[in-house]
Amino acid sequence: MVSAGGYQGPPELTVARAFTSWTLDLPVLAVVLLAAALYLAGVRRMRRTGEGWAPGRSAAFCGGLGVIVIATMSFLGVYQWVLFYARAVQTVLLLLAAPLLLALGRPVSLVTAATPRLGRRVEALVGSRPARVLTFPAITALAVVLVGFLLYFTPWYEAGLRSDPVRELTYLALLAPGWVFFWTLLRVDPVPKAYPYLVTMWVTGTEVVGDAILGLAIMADQNLIAGTYYRALARPWGPSLRADQVIGGGAIWLIGDLIGLPFLGVMLIQMMREDEREARAVDAELDAAEAGSGTGDAGHGPTDPGHGPTDPGHGTTGPAQPWWESDPRYAGRFRRPGSG
Repeated sequence: MVSAGGYQGPPELTVARAFTSWTLDLPVLAVVLLAAALYLAGVRRMRRTGEGWAPGRSAAFCGGLGVIVIATMSFLGVYQWVLFYARAVQTVLLLLAAPLLLALGRPVSLVTAATPRLGRRVEALVGSRPARVLTFPAITALAVVLVGFLLYFTPWYEAGLRSDPVRELTYLALLAPGWVFFWTLLRVDPVPKAYPYLVTMWVTGTEVVGDAILGLAIMADQNLIAGTYYRALARPWGPSLRADQVIGGGAIWLIGDLIGLPFLGVMLIQMMREDEREARAVDAELDAAEAGSGTGDAGHGPTDPGHGPTDPGHGTTGPAQPWWESDPRYAGRFRRPGSG
């Protein structure tokens, strides 16, 4: 479309065009199809071996790939060149939404289970010292927040508008830190180090705050981001350049928080399941210890209530120990004074 002012770009965005406007990004499409083919091939191999693969994992991974397609080839891809807020929505989808779903698909577990030879190499890489250092929660959260600030407050943003290769690399630069962040904190896949879920909750909260600060910084910036580009574009329709930037900053803030909520929900579920597993393990240990104690007492035969093995005066068995001193989760917290 060419207007009287020299504007060359898509027509005004309407509700109808938001559903019907699509573009083709061949590099992205090729990567998405390759990732889907490899993942589904791994699922098929798992089913052939009889181990199976939960459908929910496949749905999550394919959903993440779908989010990538929507972010880059739907109306967001069509209008990312002319609307600041379209590119802002694209950014938060690639940085948070798609990586969350991809991580829930457990691709690392699928690789290690479906291809044992390659899986051993992956496990060695995951367990390496550099991997443990680079996936420290503070580092991964900082990377997610920092990539957004670098994108919007350096020449990187405008370079992505003017160069196709820079745009494609930007997609990768958004997806990579987001996936590492969710992969290490979700702990549904093998990770370099499993941090407590309470740490995960704090880190997630920090990341959510970082998204809010980024959105507010964009909204409050009095200088137009990529202002030279947008002024030269001379878009004759839609919000003003300033309003467009404010809407984009608000979108990053709002959508980032909305994506953080289901992630926190998943964390709570994982934490409750872990507590249940620990409780069952502790109960089994206490039951085994009680059964062993009962077996040992049985060898003494009938005893007089005042002189039996349970009589403290005979020194065979002391008073009953409180349960919390036997539970390994709490034994260190409630140690008696003077005890080792």
